[in-house]
Amino acid sequence: MKLNILAFAVPLFVSFMVLEYVVARRKKLPYFNLHHSIANISVGIAERLMDVWVVGLFYFVYDYIQKHYGLFHIKPNLLLWILLLLCTDFMWYWYHRLAHEINIFWAAHIVHHQSEDFNYTVSARITVLQAFIRTGFWAVLPLLGFPAPMITSILIVHGLYPFFIHTRLVGKLGILEYIFVTPSHHRVHHASNEQYLDKNYGDVFIIWDKLFGTFQKEEDNVEIKYGLTHPIKTYSFLWQHFHFLAELTYAIRRTKGGWNKCKLLFSKPDQIDPAVREIAEERFRIRQSNAPFDKPLNRYVIWQIGLTIALLFIFILFEHFIPLTQQVLISLAIMLTLINCGAIMEQKQWIYYLEFLRLLTLTIGFILVYPAVWVNILLLFAAILLVAYFDTIRVYYLQWVYHRHRSS
Repeated sequence: MKLNILAFAVPLFVSFMVLEYVVARRKKLPYFNLHHSIANISVGIAERLMDVWVVGLFYFVYDYIQKHYGLFHIKPNLLLWILLLLCTDFMWYWYHRLAHEINIFWAAHIVHHQSEDFNYTVSARITVLQAFIRTGFWAVLPLLGFPAPMITSILIVHGLYPFFIHTRLVGKLGILEYIFVTPSHHRVHHASNEQYLDKNYGDVFIIWDKLFGTFQKEEDNVEIKYGLTHPIKTYSFLWQHFHFLAELTYAIRRTKGGWNKCKLLFSKPDQIDPAVREIAEERFRIRQSNAPFDKPLNRYVIWQIGLTIALLFIFILFEHFIPLTQQVLISLAIMLTLINCGAIMEQKQWIYYLEFLRLLTLTIGFILVYPAVWVNILLLFAAILLVAYFDTIRVYYLQWVYHRHRSS
């Protein structure tokens, strides 16, 4: 039975997140905000889900380049594994640095820096768009002659390490500070304090930052402020992913001349007028609700995220045995859930329609798995009742979720 053992990364990372939360709570350290953590984990769930669909493509790209254009024919040995790790981290440094310095790359990377918390949940804020861009940089590795199995193996190790540097619980680590990227270094990288901006791009080794002049140590007398210099202040799953693309689009529209428009795509993010954010938010009606969160609403969102994580784990573990149609339906149901959770934290009224779509998706999946006649009749009868009393159910649903009467 061919199980995908990479699925166990999901409970592993979640366990460390819970452990960090427990330790921080016992020490009475305010390092976690419930709704920020949910938003962070939602982004991470989406990235893990999309990896199921695209990771094979990345392997194919590396394999094709190495076999057709590789400069050398490299066979694994200890020295070359170490060399590959160094090359991988070197390419990461330049991808990461350019992702902060070029607007079109920043549009994908900005999601990672949106959280105003700094803990293990922030490490989950990676998008599949970043993965595509990184692959373009790492394509140098098979061009040098490193085979795809070596590259994908080292990327797994290289991808594990950064998770553990997203924490405020670990202080400075002595002599290791001179060689490796530590939590102290990475806290600086995530800071929005002016003296810390655009520093410490390394992923595993800090030597590249020291070599190329982008190193900054964490000062003990400076209180770090995390997040963007211009926070987005929304839990919307979709807006977190695409707000900067919308802002960039509006900024390009306002820029005169084709050459100037093109330059803006490849200029630094600080060349974008901050006022464009308000224009984009107004256009897409992005407003964070000021209504208070209550415990029942929080529980509802937490349960959805918890069940989604469990579903994601099962999906990845058994992906080789799940038919394509069911994979699509599961992926759609998970994405609808993530969008729904963000909208509930924003206390939007249209969540009912997402619930309807999610229910429809799960129903189709259930019919495909268990196509009994009596089940189809029962589901058809339930669908007729739902359509007949659509608006009535909607009112009761919104009252149940938000625990108060809200006008449509």
